[in-house]
Amino acid sequence: MAYKVCIITHFVGRLKFSMPQKLVVGNWKLNGSLAANEALLKACEALAGADIAVCVPFPYLAQAASLLNGMALGAQTVSEFKSGAYTGEVSAEMLAEMGCRYVIVGHSERRTLFGEDDDMVGRKAAAALRAGLVPIVCVGESLGERDSGRVMEVVGSQLGAVWESIGAQGLSRAVIAYEPVWAIGTGRTASAEEAQEVHASIRRWLAKYDVPAAEIRILYGGSVKADNAAALFAMPDVGGGLIGGASLAAGDFMAICRAAVAKRDC
Repeated sequence: MAYKVCIITHFVGRLKFSMPQKLVVGNWKLNGSLAANEALLKACEALAGADIAVCVPFPYLAQAASLLNGMALGAQTVSEFKSGAYTGEVSAEMLAEMGCRYVIVGHSERRTLFGEDDDMVGRKAAAALRAGLVPIVCVGESLGERDSGRVMEVVGSQLGAVWESIGAQGLSRAVIAYEPVWAIGTGRTASAEEAQEVHASIRRWLAKYDVPAAEIRILYGGSVKADNAAALFAMPDVGGGLIGGASLAAGDFMAICRAAVAKRDC
């Protein structure tokens, strides 16, 4: 994976490393129209000092690819299958052919609304990697799981299923997105300190399973907005954001991206 780095001193256990520049990914979910997409994308652009991507609904991939202004293209899910009698499915190879660089796998809405379990998420991540895509692997706990002190038990199980499918080498080519389920679309967000605590725990988990933890970008997702992005991105283990509703407003999305640039040396 090619991206610029800025020099940041941090530790995983005793490991000293330089943090990659931050990645901000807009997830449009089930939103968009040809006219609205054009207006939105023409008002957004790549910024020096951060990597920016938008994950759009399948029908709009071609349109978005033509209007990206230096940003990367992504999809919101992918089939675990390469081809065959799977009506309605879209393969990783198809996404790559359309110009996608990223694909989200295991988003909490896919898990809860469409029954995707940990093992399926692992298979989807494997399919993405085989096609040359970067899977953005989503993990996160419910409010009940957080309140019962089971955050890393849940997150570790989710990551473990992906590790079983793609191994340490595969995870080294992925992006992780920590999205506490209780903070998605609710207007409630984890505090910067709460996010940092889990991100640091995820990095320790990766290192324990022989994944080069220093090289992995771990995004925070869950009601990220222009007014809380700077605090979240200032945390040493927060490598960027997976942005939902705020990515549908160009001014808000670009403000979040500018916060990522401003905090890249933190």
